[in-house]
Amino acid sequence: MLQFSLLSAYTGTIPNADGDGESFLYPDVWTSFAKSGLSSVFLWCFVAFVAVLLVVGAFVIWKKRESMKSYLSVAVALAVGFALAVIITMFSLEIMEMREEGVIYDLVLYPAVVLGACVILSAAASYISYLFGEKAFRIGKIVSLSVTGAALIAMLVCLGVYGARQDSGITSLDNALLYVSAALLCGLLAFFAFFFGRKDKRGFDSRSISYAAVCIAMSFALSYIRIFRLPQGGSVTIASLLPLMIYAYMFGVKKGIFAGMIYGVLQAVQDPWLIHPAQFLLDYPIAFACIGAAGLFANVKKLDKLPQIQFALGAIVASAMRFVSHVLSGVFAFADLTGDPAGAWAYSLGYNSFVFVDIAIVVAVGIIVFSSPTIVKMVRRFRPAEKKTAEETQNEGTMSEEK
Repeated sequence: MLQFSLLSAYTGTIPNADGDGESFLYPDVWTSFAKSGLSSVFLWCFVAFVAVLLVVGAFVIWKKRESMKSYLSVAVALAVGFALAVIITMFSLEIMEMREEGVIYDLVLYPAVVLGACVILSAAASYISYLFGEKAFRIGKIVSLSVTGAALIAMLVCLGVYGARQDSGITSLDNALLYVSAALLCGLLAFFAFFFGRKDKRGFDSRSISYAAVCIAMSFALSYIRIFRLPQGGSVTIASLLPLMIYAYMFGVKKGIFAGMIYGVLQAVQDPWLIHPAQFLLDYPIAFACIGAAGLFANVKKLDKLPQIQFALGAIVASAMRFVSHVLSGVFAFADLTGDPAGAWAYSLGYNSFVFVDIAIVVAVGIIVFSSPTIVKMVRRFRPAEKKTAEETQNEGTMSEEK
């Protein structure tokens, strides 16, 4: 009978005192129950799902190793399906919760939904246009990236307008420092993108766009499976950033930063905490764009025999940058809430230390994943191609002549 009483509480409304609209009889009861219950359900479903995949994978390796590639493709397809089910269910409950509270973030919710739709449709359009030839793919890629870029810019503008409407109480000096902090981190990300991504001459192709959409979806779904959630935003999850970090390792820092930035914008809808436009940038797109730094050590030749170390070092650097971004944002946010600028640094450092717990889980799971030679071999096929030296080219020509 509990579910029926909860449902009646959700559907039961009364007119507002001022005659403007209606209010729910018991706000937050139904969605809080549903979100909490489904989070536990999805957690155990995820554990069971991974366990089954590992058992079947081990059997494939033992019985028919050459079929491992096909099995991984099926596993990824199943994982994407599971991710979409989680996203649709939990995101629907997020919207219901906003409605219950009487607050619909028009300038946050709708632009983010449009951006998410653009990412999914762009990936699909790129893949379809690829089937019609190189010229069609080039046109499709330009259109897809343009539409997604326009949706991203529109989203940022809307969030800026939303933030400007809030009475944050941030002083002009703090305001300037917020923007300078955001600009410095953006500059560091740009340096990483162009310096470490200089060998990547391929740009965005059908594979990189498709994999970006898949990894963003999987990370977004895993972000709903939380171990615990903090009151002013942020949570510890079960390796939710692992797909994005693997993507950065596969396709390079430049593409990893772009995928992380889109994921960060989507995070703003899932767990909105908006005080100031620059605070939003530091907490969401910039913080998660830093995840692209996970690919920094992917091409270090001295570590080629230790892919676990390559991944772990990149993940640690990426998470350290994300931590700095959250701390800088938190200093101003907590100073505004508590009125104590001096204590805000200590509070922000302590509050955002959850990032280290989150990254410890990601690194542990990532080391296990990169301990599989089959997975490492598949992942490295997508790494940016390096230019061959004149000596290497000459040696290859000599070897061909000798044959």
